[in-house]
Amino acid sequence: MGEVDFWEDKKFREVFEDEMRVLERRWEKDASVSIDNLEGILESLYIMSDRNCEGKVQEIVFSATIVAYESFISSKKAEQESEK
Repeated sequence: MGEVDFWEDKKFREVFEDEMRVLERRWEKDASVSIDNLEGILESLYIMSDRNCEGKVQEIVFSATIVAYESFISSKKAEQESEK
């Protein structure tokens, strides 16, 4: 892995882990947060990411944030399905 790949991967992991922590905290403490709400935010992130022209760092941030939302939503849907 080259030096460039290393910083990109490190930045991706950092943003992903931060987003997952924020999502968990919001889910636990804010009763108004729902999967529908999070899916709406995710849709906005897709749009913003497609319009991004600010460079590599912003591209990595959007990518990691989107993956965090997708992962979190998927796990919460699975939890809700298993509770049925």
